[in-house]
Amino acid sequence: MKEINAFIHSHRIADVVAAIKGAGCRNVSVVDVKGLLKRIDPQERHYSLEIAEEVIVESKLQLLCEDDQADRLVEIIARVGRTGQDQAGVVYVTDVLKAVTITGPYVM
Repeated sequence: MKEINAFIHSHRIADVVAAIKGAGCRNVSVVDVKGLLKRIDPQERHYSLEIAEEVIVESKLQLLCEDDQADRLVEIIARVGRTGQDQAGVVYVTDVLKAVTITGPYVM
């Protein structure tokens, strides 16, 4: 099993999610994060006092997939996530050593 994490410009995330769902991937999470991607529009720029840097709000996409799906999903994310810039984001793939499904009733 593989875990794929991608940092993508927020205006591209809806198309990326639609494309990977179209490829059969359903185990997807998306979170807005402050990041250091190169801004596309001056209005994206914000200054973070916490890290004393210019940041933009970008999307972090996280998903789990079978080993044989990883290359295809990375290709889809990279293709659909493009913005026209030379660096529009980054995709990481790591091995998942163990996954446990949480089931059963909640007992207090």
